[in-house]
Amino acid sequence: MAVVPTYPGVYIDEVKSGTRTVVAVPSSIAGFVGYAKRGPEHRATRISNFGDYERDFGGLDQDSELSYAIHQFFLNGGSDAYVVRVPRPDATPAKISVRSGTENGSRGSLDITALSKGAWANGVVIEVDYDQIPAADTKSFNLTATDLSTGATERFPGVSVDPASGRFAQAVLADPENGSRMVRVNVVDGAARPMATGTPGGDIDLSALKNDKNFTLKVISDPAVGAAGGDSVVVIAQGDPVPTSVAGLCSLLERKINAVFSTQRAGARVRCVPSPSGGGIRVIGDFDPELVPDAVDAVITFAEGEGDSILSQLKLDSAKANVGRYRLGKGRAVKAQSAPAAGSDGTRLPGAADLIGDEHTFTGIHALHRVDLFTILSIPDATRAKPSDPHALDPGAGDPNAVFTAAMELCAKRRAMLIVDPPPTVRDVDGALDWISSGLTAKGPDATAYFPRLRIPDPLSGFQLRTVAPSGSVAGLWARTDAARGSWKAPAGTEARLLGVGALDCPLTDAETGVLNPLGLNCLRTLPVYGSVSWGARTLDGADVMASEWKYLPVRRLAKVIEESAFRGTQWAVFEPNDEPLWSQLRLNLTSFLHELFRQGAFQGATPREAYLVKCDAQTTTQDDVDRGIVNVLLGFAPLKPAEFVFIRIQQLTGQTQG
Repeated sequence: MAVVPTYPGVYIDEVKSGTRTVVAVPSSIAGFVGYAKRGPEHRATRISNFGDYERDFGGLDQDSELSYAIHQFFLNGGSDAYVVRVPRPDATPAKISVRSGTENGSRGSLDITALSKGAWANGVVIEVDYDQIPAADTKSFNLTATDLSTGATERFPGVSVDPASGRFAQAVLADPENGSRMVRVNVVDGAARPMATGTPGGDIDLSALKNDKNFTLKVISDPAVGAAGGDSVVVIAQGDPVPTSVAGLCSLLERKINAVFSTQRAGARVRCVPSPSGGGIRVIGDFDPELVPDAVDAVITFAEGEGDSILSQLKLDSAKANVGRYRLGKGRAVKAQSAPAAGSDGTRLPGAADLIGDEHTFTGIHALHRVDLFTILSIPDATRAKPSDPHALDPGAGDPNAVFTAAMELCAKRRAMLIVDPPPTVRDVDGALDWISSGLTAKGPDATAYFPRLRIPDPLSGFQLRTVAPSGSVAGLWARTDAARGSWKAPAGTEARLLGVGALDCPLTDAETGVLNPLGLNCLRTLPVYGSVSWGARTLDGADVMASEWKYLPVRRLAKVIEESAFRGTQWAVFEPNDEPLWSQLRLNLTSFLHELFRQGAFQGATPREAYLVKCDAQTTTQDDVDRGIVNVLLGFAPLKPAEFVFIRIQQLTGQTQG
């Protein structure tokens, strides 16, 4: 804002320079779509290493081509990816309904359903407690979800069954940012809060525990057994060390009680943890529902032990129903819970229609529409092999061409590149020739194809070689090349080694490569010393007879980087006055952007004039364009094309004389 002079003196005013930096977008963010047993379904989840994939999606799985592709991506240099899990079509989620008590007439409280389909949720347990909830508040509770297979835990304190509450449980757990990544809950209309799990005790006076006598406790794990039939536990024997902390006492008590349960009832055990105050003990049942059918309604009874009892010092209730945790999938229809349903992985792997999904509901590949930016797309399940025959296409996979066609349309919209995998049936040069010529009907500059498939050591089968789609390894190679040289460098040559590859499904010779390369099929080769390398850099418009300007992969990828960067870096120009000041700012900003790429070696030419141009003036934007609110900018660049053929001519000089 200009300063208005009101008195004699010197005025300072900051004037905007008009320079707005155009930043080059990342060129190697990969998107992967395929089957995994667990994890968020039909939602793009960002990961930065394979450990992230293991935590969210379960790691390597012999039924999941996706898992091997992602493992190879990070092994070969990838560092940023989105994963879209497509579950089996007939998979089901684990469910359970929790009630407000065990008495007759207790009402339903919560319907709890696993967030995604699959048997993974059969190991999810739910704990409910009222710790630090005011006694007058009969609607609120604390909910904790734990995945026993991974140890992951989520806790939601102070949620309520009251729809008018700001902590309404149904809304809190469904929050896209801070909600649960394991379960969703549906609060039954007019429900009371769910029955609490565990036995809470009051604060303990550790100084009252001495080792001058035996401190005992009688424990019964079965409600059918009377107090007289319980086993007496010597918690602290005369002369034994006395725990000096509540945590130490928890560990001691847990060990002693579980030793008794091992003889009373198989599958019955407890966990003892400090109470929220830190001064008391909470006893939580962790019963195996397959061995303890009434686990959710199980009652642990604490009775006075023989001689000096520790019960009063522990300040535990004499008995507590439902000391066990609610368990999805493996629970039983008993008093405290009802309508259990085990999660199932299903029997039919996702086919072409499942992988493509629906653009309106953002399923399948269309889940990537919710992603801000991705530049590489791999769909290894599109050419999945039969489980019984690694060299036959799984008939349940459907038509790969349908998947690739839909994926190419997505890539064209999002300025990304698709990596097309060859079918497992294509194992020789003749088959590859037929496939690239007529079998692969999806064509265009926004995709590239590689042959043959790769053989990699499989950790799940004693590191025997397994045949996999090459797109995961190639995507990682692209990322590694981009980081080292830039997207304008062809990801091919002796530098383009494929790491973690034991062999190729079809070794190729120079002559065989010479047959496939002119058709736009990039070959993977095994070279002495170098090992497995990528030996081609063409798009699916790269056949010589097509004479396409987008013949070469690095040229097409660099163009997409420039397009996306210019698109994002000029958003500020919308609704600005359409005249020379705006045009000059656009010229300045885009010239600075292209000049930086020129300095990095992205273009041909010894000078900027030879390498690129930016034109935005009255010639590109006519008065008619101005009247219609249009500004036109022309960007041109001289791309670096890869040296596919290097000729070395040797001439013998004869008859030379020296003067």
